[in-house]
Amino acid sequence: MIILGIESSCDDTSAAVIRDCILLSNVIASQKVHEAYGGVVPELASRTHQQNIVPVVSEAIRQAGIDKSEIDAIAFTRGPGLPGSLHVGTAFSKGLALALNIPLVDVNHLHGHVLAHFIKEDENTEVPEFPFLCLLISGGNSQIIKVESPYDMEIMGQTIDDAAGEAFDKCAKVMGLPYPGGPHIDRLAQEGDPKRFKFSKPHIEGYNYSFSGLKTSFLYTLRDEIKLNPNFIEENRADLAASLQRTIIEILMDKFGKAIKDTGIKTVAIGGGVSANSGVRAAVQQYCDRRGIKAFLPKRTFTTDNAAMIAVAGYYKFLRGETCPITAPPFARVVI
Repeated sequence: MIILGIESSCDDTSAAVIRDCILLSNVIASQKVHEAYGGVVPELASRTHQQNIVPVVSEAIRQAGIDKSEIDAIAFTRGPGLPGSLHVGTAFSKGLALALNIPLVDVNHLHGHVLAHFIKEDENTEVPEFPFLCLLISGGNSQIIKVESPYDMEIMGQTIDDAAGEAFDKCAKVMGLPYPGGPHIDRLAQEGDPKRFKFSKPHIEGYNYSFSGLKTSFLYTLRDEIKLNPNFIEENRADLAASLQRTIIEILMDKFGKAIKDTGIKTVAIGGGVSANSGVRAAVQQYCDRRGIKAFLPKRTFTTDNAAMIAVAGYYKFLRGETCPITAPPFARVVI
């Protein structure tokens, strides 16, 4: 079974082709235009998707070594995401499905991140066994998800305000770092003292997360220190990055560790853009190694928004005969 996946939820235009979960191609066109604005500009994102989507899909089919007539179904991101960006991917997917007379499969973008671990680069690729716990961490989401099957997922906890990725990016912006700030924080953290500064941690019951208090604590620290030394950020940027990253990781692992302990599940995974962070990956791996738990860390290629994960999620839905009517609209917010 050959599935073409199309992803356009934010600022990356991507198309991928899989054959029974084995990856044949995965093409991603990133948008540099947003760097000058310190964040994604929705209107610019949707316009750039319009420019990129035809060449990206064509290249994915070419790299896969197939003819478009061999495609069995098209899986596309229906939501959540930026409305304009989603409209571009949805409209193109519908048009191509009509032209090829093949079914459409709508995919929840968050499901794609969870099921990215089932992208196979060859027959020997190891995938998680069910059930497993997934820590989904990105710019817009921080969730602990119990995954019983590709079709059965339960959110055990999620952020009640900012997500982990937002905390990274917003604090990085205040430090004068380019967008996206997360990778720059990660790089600087390797050079700094993670115990130099202490920032507030939330006290939220259950498995839910909160990062707004950490962000406020970080800003107050900068404000007070800059009053004494106008060059404070420049002189202490690495230590600030290391301390911020350590605090975010401790917040993430506190709730994730509690969920692992309470459920007794012995297989865990992480996903989303923040799962590319070297500190997060090391913390999860070390936690699991000490407790005899199997950890699945995605390849960094599959942590960011990509169509391979959409194709895999669509593959499992298509196996069950779940298709999407041609009239189905995209929507910005959906539940998992």
